[in-house]
Amino acid sequence: MRICYLADINSVHTKKWCNFFKAKGYEIHVISLTDGTIEGVKVHSLNLDLKKIQSNGFIYKFKYLFQINKVKKLVKEINPDILHSHYASSYGLLGALTKFHPFIISVWGSDVYEFPKKGLISKYVLKYNLSKCDTILSTSKVMGEETKKYINRDIEITPFGVDIDFFKPMTNVVKDKDKIIIGTVKSLETKYGIEYLIKAFGELRKKYSNIKLEIGGEGSQRHNLENMAKDLNIFEDVQFLGRLTAREVVEALNRYDIAVFPSLVESFGVAAVEAQACGVPVIASNVGGLPEATNPGVSSLLIEREDVKGLCAALEKLIEDPKLRREMGDNGRRFVEENYNIEKNFEKVNQIYKKLLS
Repeated sequence: MRICYLADINSVHTKKWCNFFKAKGYEIHVISLTDGTIEGVKVHSLNLDLKKIQSNGFIYKFKYLFQINKVKKLVKEINPDILHSHYASSYGLLGALTKFHPFIISVWGSDVYEFPKKGLISKYVLKYNLSKCDTILSTSKVMGEETKKYINRDIEITPFGVDIDFFKPMTNVVKDKDKIIIGTVKSLETKYGIEYLIKAFGELRKKYSNIKLEIGGEGSQRHNLENMAKDLNIFEDVQFLGRLTAREVVEALNRYDIAVFPSLVESFGVAAVEAQACGVPVIASNVGGLPEATNPGVSSLLIEREDVKGLCAALEKLIEDPKLRREMGDNGRRFVEENYNIEKNFEKVNQIYKKLLS
């Protein structure tokens, strides 16, 4: 099978898709707005400056449409069995305009939650793109329902899991029994609510001298978050880990006693799945796909978004009960093994591909 993805070549998720289907012996091509490489994958770059496109006005964002003739030519040359756009707006529009079939669109999050709310043109573009594809994939049921606001058809739910042989409890990581490490690994952006975690930690630090906070990830809010920790006089107890490699993420999660994801919006919640796969109990906002990505009351505790008091109560419950932490961690590992093993999740996509071709 020859698959052509219209996707960001530098996205970690794109790499996972490519590597899985490459391992099945399929010929994989990626048409990307920007440059990048994946071993064993043929990359066709449109050589655009993505940062410039993202930072400029709405009309400028459609500059990539001047590349449509190039995309059409590439698709004709590649002659794939499947054309699959990852992202329903930009890459979805490029795919729709090729008029190639079979054509699949995977919705990712902001393309259905934010993009159509920018104006009538954006809403029309999203509806147009979705109307031109043969199949629509969503990683969560809640995002599938959001997508249905713009097209009246069934959405295939294809969870985006993790490699359970990579994200797993590590026996060589020795935890300090005298400390409780609370942590998260997310982009440091406003929508992920890290400020509420810092505020809750600040409150609890007044009562518990043995707790520490680790924050993995980079983003535009790092400076503000560091200043917040300083203002709350907890900076010495908060460690900003910066951008982490995949291996460093696993090591960090294995250090954590509690993982927290206080997002304001979340299309699915892969980071929460990764934490559970490592046997870590999770506290997460009751938003978007996070309730699906965890097992509320069994492997996770849900809180309302922006609720510092509720987050404090959830954290305190786990801080006070090491047995509950262990039980929820074990439950989380089983939950991921049963529901979010990426091999099984991608195999479902493989069956969708084969069904389309048949």
